[in-house]
Amino acid sequence: MPPIQVEYVYAGIRVRNLTRSLAFYRRMGFRITARGTMGHGGRWVHLIFPGATQEVELNYYPRGNRFYEPPRRGTEFDHFGFRVSDVEGWESELRRRRLPIVARIREAHENIVYTRDPDGNWLEFFGPVPD
Repeated sequence: MPPIQVEYVYAGIRVRNLTRSLAFYRRMGFRITARGTMGHGGRWVHLIFPGATQEVELNYYPRGNRFYEPPRRGTEFDHFGFRVSDVEGWESELRRRRLPIVARIREAHENIVYTRDPDGNWLEFFGPVPD
């Protein structure tokens, strides 16, 4: 089996008001590269600053969403995002390394596994959906 390729792609920021945060980042010069709705009802917007390679992802989770947390100032960092060539293989590697699996999303259009560091910061690993 070839080694699993892992690439750092973006950092996700949890926002309380997507419209307000989007206006702020656009005023700073960021431009929208993509946006969408998550299978569980959250919404996301990818932004990039001219000349940069990594993106910022704004994440909004409405009250009642399984990822919603009451806002507390300074806790809006959501997660780092990494692209992997084999999500299942990387999940097995995380387990082998005794790292916690805190969420697993397998849907027709996305394949994602999350771990978290000792301080509770989440790391997302996403990749191709298996056939």
